[in-house]
Amino acid sequence: MTTELQEIAITEEKPLLPGQMDPVKEAELAARILLDQGQEHSIETPYGMIHVTIHGTPKSRRPAILTYHDVGLNHKNCFETLFKFEEMYEITKNFLVCHIDAPGQEEGAAAFPSGYLYPSMDQLAEMIPCVLQYFNFRSIIGVGVGAGSYVLARHMLNSPDTVEGLVLINMDANAKGWMDWAAHKLTTLTSTLTDKLLAHLFSQEELSNSTELVQTYKENISHAPNMYNIELFWKSYNSRRDLNIDRGSSLKCPVLLVVGDQAPHEDAVVECNAKLDPTQTSFLKMADSGGLPQLTQPGKLTEAFKYFVQGMGYMASACMTRLSRSRTASLSSSYSIDGTRSRSRTLSQGSEAGQVASSPSQTMEVSC
Repeated sequence: MTTELQEIAITEEKPLLPGQMDPVKEAELAARILLDQGQEHSIETPYGMIHVTIHGTPKSRRPAILTYHDVGLNHKNCFETLFKFEEMYEITKNFLVCHIDAPGQEEGAAAFPSGYLYPSMDQLAEMIPCVLQYFNFRSIIGVGVGAGSYVLARHMLNSPDTVEGLVLINMDANAKGWMDWAAHKLTTLTSTLTDKLLAHLFSQEELSNSTELVQTYKENISHAPNMYNIELFWKSYNSRRDLNIDRGSSLKCPVLLVVGDQAPHEDAVVECNAKLDPTQTSFLKMADSGGLPQLTQPGKLTEAFKYFVQGMGYMASACMTRLSRSRTASLSSSYSIDGTRSRSRTLSQGSEAGQVASSPSQTMEVSC
């Protein structure tokens, strides 16, 4: 008996593609790729052109997150580690992010001609309204490091209605004193610009151990094609005026001060904290983070930033589903999420989780 084999054609109505992603995840990935690319702009100001990179699209009734980097850095090597941190994306996807590069500090910037008059720190702050006007920003949440913190604080004093909050890392509100000038002159004779910038950016422990991060940034700075531009920015920062802030005439917005334990600017940030309104200020001292906590501890800084933004009335807890619940629990006892700030808080992050101790001055010390 002969059996005939018949060919039967089977067609899938919805064929499965190799590696096909869930539509929601695919859309999220596409959004992240678009966000990572950024849009670059050159904006004219009374003190020269300024380079700005925009990530995301404007969000209705929400401020833009505006960053300003430190001397010796640009927006990429100062903030990329933090803003590309996975959990930070859960926050930033709800805001437009605007990165400002100080004049001549962006990647690929041409060297300024000899004798170029670089803007003062006050003039750098006066360039920010041009950026806000160019993009039609109603208000911002500023995130600054070092010199960038000073510029954003000065802008806030000039235009308080445009600033809803400030995250100031390694903030020094004081002009250089006579002792500082003497030390600066001495080091000028014995140290290269690269050495001085590394001492400004990193803790003594990091420099002594010659960590991989220090080596990377030493290489970047020493071989920077725009070294002359960096030197001009450095001189401008060292010629800054005192911000003259105190409890009576302070920054009129919520402020999160951040510094690493044993960082070169620790004393300056502690002094700045004492000058600010304690009902509007939170102080985060991060252990084991060195001089640049946004690079070494992006997870902890993301967590603090989340609570800071929530305290301003944005990003309800329900919108933060992917953020770490364990770290949320470790910080929730110390950082208000309902917007009330009855006192200045110090959040000191160390290795022992869950230790909370209240000092007589009602300053909280938290290790997590």
